[in-house]
Amino acid sequence: MKFGPLTLDRAEGALLAHSLSVPGLRLKKAHRLTASDVAALRIAGIESVIGAVLEPGDVPENEAAARLAAALAIDGVEIRDPATGRVNIHARKAGIFTVDRAIIDAINRVDPALTIATLAPFDVVQPGQMVATVKIIPFAAPEAALQAATAAARSGQAFAIHAFQPRRVAIIQTMLPGVKPSVLDKTTRVTRDRLSRSHSSLQTELRVPHEDEALASALTKLGPESDLVLVFGASALCDWDDVIPAAIRRAGGTVERAGMPVDPGNLLVLGSLDGRTIIGAPGCARSPKPNGFDWVLDRLIAGVPVTAADIAAMGVGGLLMEIPVRPQPRDTAAAATRPAVHAAILAAGRSSRMHGPNKLLAQFGGVPLVRRVAEAVTTSRVGATHIVLGHQRQRIATALDGLDVSFVENPDYADGLSTSLKAAERALPPEVNGLLVVLGDMPGITANAIDAMLDAFARSGGQAIIRATDAGKRGNPVLLPRTLFTQIERIEGDTGARHLVEGASLPVVDVELGTAASLDLDTQDAVRLAGGNIVEDA
Repeated sequence: MKFGPLTLDRAEGALLAHSLSVPGLRLKKAHRLTASDVAALRIAGIESVIGAVLEPGDVPENEAAARLAAALAIDGVEIRDPATGRVNIHARKAGIFTVDRAIIDAINRVDPALTIATLAPFDVVQPGQMVATVKIIPFAAPEAALQAATAAARSGQAFAIHAFQPRRVAIIQTMLPGVKPSVLDKTTRVTRDRLSRSHSSLQTELRVPHEDEALASALTKLGPESDLVLVFGASALCDWDDVIPAAIRRAGGTVERAGMPVDPGNLLVLGSLDGRTIIGAPGCARSPKPNGFDWVLDRLIAGVPVTAADIAAMGVGGLLMEIPVRPQPRDTAAAATRPAVHAAILAAGRSSRMHGPNKLLAQFGGVPLVRRVAEAVTTSRVGATHIVLGHQRQRIATALDGLDVSFVENPDYADGLSTSLKAAERALPPEVNGLLVVLGDMPGITANAIDAMLDAFARSGGQAIIRATDAGKRGNPVLLPRTLFTQIERIEGDTGARHLVEGASLPVVDVELGTAASLDLDTQDAVRLAGGNIVEDA
């Protein structure tokens, strides 16, 4: 390929390096110049252009990207059509992403023209989320380099999505004198919520004294109805022969690993008994905030084996967010510079198109839809979560019991969506820089998706509108900067944030979330199609 300035008598068939406009004609970057284009440029007084001329052995960028993507041995993904030299690859199902770094590195070493970028190993992904992208940097790639890259791609499985497989789970909690039942109840509730993201179910719960004999007896009595056992100790692990590992051995099981190089999560125990995996949960697993326990639990639920060597390799990247009782190591400087964002979950509507039942109380994996959405929001990095209540407010509030949320009453909910937006905006403290507006009926929204929107907002300095999209089409949630708060007061009727976005002069940054951004549930058929069960009004 030859690239550089071209006189017009040599420009026909070349690919434009930059967009170009003349009266009556606008040509985009990478446009292949035709004879009529050249004639129009002459009339406009242009004598030369900058472009690329393909030579024998050059493969056009879209064709090269498509061939390289097609050569990859990958499971559980959708390969999108090429555009501007790029092919995006998206997950079909929720699960764990695994990648063979050697294969990806081998592809990227062939030629700088050919690139592939992926998510990090063992990231949790949602349906529709982008997991990799193939990009051809120039307008064409050499055939020889493309053949070498595709050979590297075919050398093994480059990456895969290991879909979550619903598991049947048993919980055993040990007790010491003085332990409040409310602490144990909260642990059960948080664990059930944690399992719901993979549609796993809590089959059995046992509570026994914090003694290795009592715990060993409980482990041996568990029936075949559970695939995985989670043990929450009343006291933190302080020795390799402490109660949980000792009980596993006493019951005839094996302790694979006690302790992990992830913080929070150091005090995890991994073992097995009678073909079932046992996780001795660290104390931080009693909180819904992400921690090392999630790394192990999610992999096991997705069918990805976890060995002692795997846990030992988790140290790089294993320094997660600090918990409040251990503030000393936490670096607060970076957090202090991020714009403050609060979320408002709109849960005041009457679900009129449901013709009776309240869609927000539909059950997904045994969890009310509104709670599923609130759990995703509260486990993200938003500063606080407000729930706007109106229709059946007590039932909605009860469904959210125990979550770290505040309730905002909207007595005017019957007047439309705009009233809920106003109620949410009025509840914000003055230091808040952005309002994340989340609909309460979107089961695909995740904490990772929300964090991606928060990151985009931070990169904009808190000055842009951040909008979720599905394949480039606008969706929800929407993050509004403070400069739009006064305009919320001017909207009326059943009008939401979309009208603010379309009428604002601020930049709009789209964050691709896949189907999670477009899946909202307005009818009973939509709820059932999405996997939910209708709960009739009491």
